[in-house]
Amino acid sequence: QVQLVESGGGLVQAGGSLRLSCAASGRTFSSYVMGWFRQAPGKRREFVAAINWNRGNTYSADSVKGRFTISRDSAKNTMYLQMNSLRPEDTAVYYCAASQAAIRLINGVPEVWGQGTLVTVYS
Repeated sequence: QVQLVESGGGLVQAGGSLRLSCAASGRTFSSYVMGWFRQAPGKRREFVAAINWNRGNTYSADSVKGRFTISRDSAKNTMYLQMNSLRPEDTAVYYCAASQAAIRLINGVPEVWGQGTLVTVYS
């Protein structure tokens, strides 16, 4: 079983940047697709970005393209979400997730979730 632990959330002014980290452990996950989701207060959890751990190819939601970048460091077993040009509407709890099938992850039903980290963007 894969375990995921997020870190890096916090309070940031609009226009600023944050980098979230997701440390993975527990088993071999080179065959997994990993990604980020977020859930704003009173809203449904939404997909943000995904990365194929083995090949490194990525996919992002239109709402974050050009501002957020997903990446991974295989040597550290860690995935990242670099968030630039943050907006108040980016305020949410951000979750990392892992799945053996990209379709399950992108549809919001991955096998593994992290506990979440709060990002608050103020204007």
